[in-house]
Amino acid sequence: MSLDVTQVLLSAQSADGAIRKHAEENLKQFQEQNLPGFLLSLSSELANEEKPEESRRLAGLILKNALDAKEQHRKNELFQRWLALDAGAKAQIKGLLLQTLTSPVASARSTASQVIAKVAGIEIPQKQWPELIGSLLANIHQVQPNVKQATLETLGYLCEEVSPDAVDQDQVNKILTAVVQGMNASEANSDVRLAATRALYNALGFAQVNFSNDMERDYIMRVVCEATQSPEVKIRQAAFECLVAISSTYYDKLATYMQDIFNITAKAVRGDEESVALQAIEFWSSICDEEIDILDEYSSEFTADSDVPCYYFIKQALPALVPMLLETLLKQEEDQDLDEGAWNLAMAGGTCLGLVARTVGDDIVPLVMPFVEENITKSEWRQREAATYAFGSILEGPSADKLAPLVNVALGFMLSALMKDPSNHVKDTTAWTLGRIFEFLHGSALETPPIITAENCQQILTVLLHSMKDVPNVAEKACGALYFLAQGYVDAGSASPLSPFFQDIVQNLLMVTHREDAGESRLRTAAYETLNEVVRCSTEETAPIVMQLVPVIMVELHQTLEAEKLSTDEREKRSELQGLLCGCLQVIIQKLGGMESTKYSFLQYADQMMDLFLRVFACRNATVHEEAMLAIGALAYAAGPNFAKYMSQFYQYLEMGLQNFEEYQVCAITVGVVGDLCRALEDKILPFCDGIMTQLLKDLSSNQLHRSVKPPIFSCFGDIALAIGENFEKDDTVMKTAIGVLGDLADTLGVHAGPLINQSTSSQAFLEECLASDDPLVKESAEWARIAISRAVSG
Repeated sequence: MSLDVTQVLLSAQSADGAIRKHAEENLKQFQEQNLPGFLLSLSSELANEEKPEESRRLAGLILKNALDAKEQHRKNELFQRWLALDAGAKAQIKGLLLQTLTSPVASARSTASQVIAKVAGIEIPQKQWPELIGSLLANIHQVQPNVKQATLETLGYLCEEVSPDAVDQDQVNKILTAVVQGMNASEANSDVRLAATRALYNALGFAQVNFSNDMERDYIMRVVCEATQSPEVKIRQAAFECLVAISSTYYDKLATYMQDIFNITAKAVRGDEESVALQAIEFWSSICDEEIDILDEYSSEFTADSDVPCYYFIKQALPALVPMLLETLLKQEEDQDLDEGAWNLAMAGGTCLGLVARTVGDDIVPLVMPFVEENITKSEWRQREAATYAFGSILEGPSADKLAPLVNVALGFMLSALMKDPSNHVKDTTAWTLGRIFEFLHGSALETPPIITAENCQQILTVLLHSMKDVPNVAEKACGALYFLAQGYVDAGSASPLSPFFQDIVQNLLMVTHREDAGESRLRTAAYETLNEVVRCSTEETAPIVMQLVPVIMVELHQTLEAEKLSTDEREKRSELQGLLCGCLQVIIQKLGGMESTKYSFLQYADQMMDLFLRVFACRNATVHEEAMLAIGALAYAAGPNFAKYMSQFYQYLEMGLQNFEEYQVCAITVGVVGDLCRALEDKILPFCDGIMTQLLKDLSSNQLHRSVKPPIFSCFGDIALAIGENFEKDDTVMKTAIGVLGDLADTLGVHAGPLINQSTSSQAFLEECLASDDPLVKESAEWARIAISRAVSG
């Protein structure tokens, strides 16, 4: 096919939509009619120094997308398609890609690096392209820095794409030697040194053998630590990123280096650029994560047969680490509370302090409290906010016995600050800290005397309800505090101290949802989430107020369905609101439908509710569909056999949910709802069973559906069988397909399938039934499944 590829690639980036569309169609047609020619043209474009940079970059991007995709089934298709190409064409394409690594144009080199790694990711596991790593390593000895830089970048991407067990140790050693040499301080070119440092980050998973060798490990660690002192900020940052990765991958090999690492991280935190200092703090957060996991796994007791001992690095570093982190809390940014994605030194330091508290427990309290007491009443807002943040950060980890006396003293002070402090920053952090107090030191599970009593409950609520009228970021945190306050009373039975204030709480939360600025700082979402929690902790006494809420929420949902001619932005906001309202109705349905005293009067709303939910399905939005589907599941459970009258209308949406492979969470929730329907309708679900079973079997055999959805489908078969009893004819094709898929799942997921299958009694019962089948084909499939499952469970 005759096509000026350069011109088409430039047109595909045109500002004119019509020109762009025409070019994209041309490229698609070329790809479909002659794939080898198409890929060869693109690689020639990328390699040609006379072509414009823009066309070369896009050629490389299209090449990369022709080799890889996010969805696993599509990725597999592209892999097979590449492997099936003519060997000569593949060799030409690979030759052009390697040639591009020597280009003087940085974007062309970088794109070629990524494409080479994608090809390697397909071919190396198949024992193809054995000469690739050798030819890349030969490039390292080139004089031109740009070739060295591109080659190191390629090796880094290659390590990201290829599994360590696909490369033999001799080649791993050579890759690591090249990478670590490129990082060395003796490397004069900073681009080469940066590419090498980033490559090491990706290659660390390959270095298991090398990290087990003291000399090799010492050398790698020395080079990484030296790179943290480079004059180039990007190299320092990349080197600290390597240290973070090493801290989790090789935690058990770090003991001899910890003093040096503390010194270089402390220097970076106190004096380096923020991007570097953040990674230095991240190192300590990562060590905390490792030690929390180890201590959780071994119940704080190191046993001789455990895989990784806890070295208590955090406990040893505590006297120096905590003061360093406390200093960072004073480096806040003026507008950090208004930016949802904000991340800065103070926030990283506070997060790390929280992890340290979870790692060492009570030992952190005496190191932090003097800082809190010294700064909490200072005139400068930064000091008051830092003190509050420090206190809030250590509330998870230490024992309730250690914290309760401090919290009892602090609570009145915090409530006063939330009402009166002149700084929004301080109020924001104070409300967050109150939320943490209620989350970790309040509730029926605690053995210490309650923090919240009949005496202070009214004061707490008065302050929180007042703060819900404050600026959005403070109001959102106040809602969060009320959420945890309510959550602590979920098991309080009929004696909830919130009952006298229930009406006030509900009205205030509804007022928050109607605020003009409720779209800021997640305020509306927080208000509905808190309302849901308040409903969950309601009692027989407050049930009439919850009942009054039903028509209110239904009217709001109805209004969202009436809106017409909305802009894209307005439609998005409407979908978000519909999701929140459906979620709220679900919680109300579960509460009122679960109490005998309210169930009958509540079900008078069922027709209207069902009508609203069905109308919600007409709006194409996955999140709303999830929430509406969950609400319908709850309604079916509450209505029982009476739900049958809605099935003829609802069935099409049920089927749509089961067919929704793209938004697999919707599919997963719909599978759960089928179970709810079976329990509610029992044999009244029979007329819909053929359609449901057919769709569930399609789901099982589909390679497009996310694999996490498949195990619950087996439980679903059990629910259907229980619901319809003897009408569940043991159609042998169904059994053979289903047991075959169960075996495939165990085979594909390997050890990850073990817990799923162990937890699913219906899967085990189904396997035993198939093994006992008279049909030899069913028996054969079951035997294969049994072997795959026992491998997965024992692995």
